[in-house]
Amino acid sequence: MYDVLIVGAGVIGGMLARQLSKYDLKICLLEKENDVAMGASKANSGIVHGGYDPEPGTLKAKLNAEGVEKLYKVADEIHAPYRKNGSFVCAFGTPEEEATVRELYERGLENGIPGLEILTGDEARALEPALSPAASLVLNVTNAGIVCPYEMTVAAIGNAMDNGADLKVNFAVESIKKDGELFTVTAKSGESVTGKYVVNCAGGYADRVAAMVGDDFFKIIPRAGEYMLLDKNEGSRVSHTIFQVPSKDGKGILVSPTVDGNLLTGPTAVMVEGPSSTETTPAGLDAVARLAAKSVPSVNFRQVITSFSGVRASEKSGDFIICPANGVKNMVHVAAIDSPGLTCCVSIADYTIELLREAGLALAPRADWCATRENPHAFREMSDEEKDAFIKENPAYGKIVCRCETVSEGEIRQAIRQNPPARDIDGVKRRTRSGMGRCQGGFCMPYVMRLIAEERGVAMETVTKNGGASTPIIGKL
Repeated sequence: MYDVLIVGAGVIGGMLARQLSKYDLKICLLEKENDVAMGASKANSGIVHGGYDPEPGTLKAKLNAEGVEKLYKVADEIHAPYRKNGSFVCAFGTPEEEATVRELYERGLENGIPGLEILTGDEARALEPALSPAASLVLNVTNAGIVCPYEMTVAAIGNAMDNGADLKVNFAVESIKKDGELFTVTAKSGESVTGKYVVNCAGGYADRVAAMVGDDFFKIIPRAGEYMLLDKNEGSRVSHTIFQVPSKDGKGILVSPTVDGNLLTGPTAVMVEGPSSTETTPAGLDAVARLAAKSVPSVNFRQVITSFSGVRASEKSGDFIICPANGVKNMVHVAAIDSPGLTCCVSIADYTIELLREAGLALAPRADWCATRENPHAFREMSDEEKDAFIKENPAYGKIVCRCETVSEGEIRQAIRQNPPARDIDGVKRRTRSGMGRCQGGFCMPYVMRLIAEERGVAMETVTKNGGASTPIIGKL
């Protein structure tokens, strides 16, 4: 029996597990997919938003203002890559857009955000020469940054597991029953677990999980955002994250470097049928290219190496929903976590823990809690001399598997062993970047499959791309 069951192993559920692991508790994460970070946490902009945008007085505004520095601190502790690169919010010559820039500046001051300043177009171009000549007024957000959202999730859950938390994947929650003080959560497979408290961090499915206990006061509105990722030879096109003034549909199309050296453009904002509607469309990708060029005309879209779509879990109120369940004691909803949810993941976790404390959860600090996690990328950060010495002790690190991203066999084996273990090809990809380069796994995938089969002691034909029936091969000739 567990003290806390967390439904959903995205960045919110994962960070909650990590923060709860500071206390003497039995914690279990329940994830319906074959790996963690499989929803919006693997397919978003990876932006640390400065906090100028949320309406003052909202939960978003409070948690965004608190969340930025908390996120950077935790990222350092768990070795999740990030960069404080700052962001620009650009107006393009119209009085309405320039008024919006000034309004966002004032809103940011009201939200208590440090380091905001308004630049003329020429002042902004002195910092970002590739910025469009049409940019006339720019909000410079100096505390903003970029992270890798799925690596943040993997690292948070890995740290939680190293501190004793459990993770159950392929656990698609079908029912939640309460008998007295205990919850029984049952998966479609028939497996069940019991716990004293339940936290609903199910992202796009949070309203369905709430409905399992008869709580239907909110409805998730799924909105898809399409992106295009460009090769690393475009990664230095800009150093800041370049936004256009936001609209009612979101923060608009951005052009941003990534922590791994690529260039990212997107997202769109289109209503879709459900959280799994992650298809890209010609119209959506055309819109991304056209609107990104408005900000940075010199982006070379011939260098696109992949495109993808993620689905935001929005709600009509426009604010986060973080509150006790209606009529169900000891259950908390953490729902409608759209932008700036990634930025707020640590502050959301801390806020949720206070709700659990108020509900009666005993929070006794652990003397043996470890805040840090082994750096999975330590090898690539070594000097050549250090690598030579390391390879003598660990020869697998001298065998390069992914030539595009220079990923070694040793790093891939480590990713399959380290918490949370990679179970499929995409899981290795998210942890090591093997398959994320120009060839998108065209050369390294068979080698990665063989390593997964060896490490897990299974037949190569059973290795999947992303769980389920996604087996690339079906047998030997």
